[in-house]
Amino acid sequence: MWETVFKDIDSYFDEMVHIRRYLHQHPELSFQETETAKYIANQYEELGIPYRANVGGNGVVAKLEGGKPGKTIALRADFDALPIQDEKDVPYKSTVPGVMHACGHDGHTAALLCLAKALLPYKDEIPGTIVFLHQHAEEFTPGGAKPMIEDGALEGVDVVFGTHLWISTEVGTIETAPEAFFAGADAFEITIQGKGGHGAIPHQTKDSILIASQLVTSLQQIVSRKIDPLQSAVVTVGTFEAGKAFNVIADTAKITGTVRTFGQDVQETVIKEMENQIKGACTAHEADYDFQYNRGYPPIINHKEEAQLVLDAASQTPGVEKAQFVSPVMTGEDFSYYLLEKPGAYYFTGAQKEGHVYAHHHPKFDFDERALPIAAKTLFSSFLEYQNKHQ
Repeated sequence: MWETVFKDIDSYFDEMVHIRRYLHQHPELSFQETETAKYIANQYEELGIPYRANVGGNGVVAKLEGGKPGKTIALRADFDALPIQDEKDVPYKSTVPGVMHACGHDGHTAALLCLAKALLPYKDEIPGTIVFLHQHAEEFTPGGAKPMIEDGALEGVDVVFGTHLWISTEVGTIETAPEAFFAGADAFEITIQGKGGHGAIPHQTKDSILIASQLVTSLQQIVSRKIDPLQSAVVTVGTFEAGKAFNVIADTAKITGTVRTFGQDVQETVIKEMENQIKGACTAHEADYDFQYNRGYPPIINHKEEAQLVLDAASQTPGVEKAQFVSPVMTGEDFSYYLLEKPGAYYFTGAQKEGHVYAHHHPKFDFDERALPIAAKTLFSSFLEYQNKHQ
């Protein structure tokens, strides 16, 4: 019977593409996804699947209760977009200036919605309950996962699975990691308060640009000289703002950036060493500073049993040619909050588009839509595999 379900999922390919492209043309930023949330809720309304809207904000949670006894398994898809101008020359290009789906969340949503539709006719034969988690605001901290959990999105759930369409991985490939998979993602802001003055009289100033420039270099030494080489960490400076005139030494400079780590001990070491570097540079130049460190999403730490289950299930799923463990990545994702509450695993569904070299968050980002039914089928096969192992 389940072979028929997989075929039915494939039969919804055109609808998945239609939904994905509609959402791609009508993106909404994190915490502003009101119309997208209504669109998702309307889909469940038309299907007659019970749902709850406005979960933790703009989240939507639907439940399909099967006719057979079993576990309650949550499947998650996010649906927010990014503040990026869409530069693709395609019919489904974003119609909203400065906003686009540059990470695949439109595809995640399309896959999960059509999975729900495909499974509805088999409701009486499905064991347990499937919870469809449609999450808002993944892209912008504090994210949507945590408030959705606080609003009861995981009540009664035994395990949670999620997937991310991944364009550096070939279509037909499923990838995950047995433990650490995504890094914790933090942000920092450093403001240097010096003493401005004339560019021709530098000795009467406290050059904030010089101090900040030294920090840009010295911060890189934290990872290379203060972190165990067998551990992973990233310290990246993303912006540098200072000065308004070519002949004026700026009194203030601001740098912002991100820190990525997998363990709290490494995270604490980075924070301490950043403070030491900033304090040392400013003391040497008799300048003041303000250091703001914002702890973002925790790392995604998959549960071993569930991660292996995903690969076992994927290897038996039509359309999957390869299922494998891979090394962790340094990107961040608030799916981590679900895994702090429940067992589960997150994985990549390969969506590499032939001849397309633009990465996630690029203005020309796009993916191979043949990955959509594979994402839906592997979510369902993970559901089935978990049910089979926990009867």
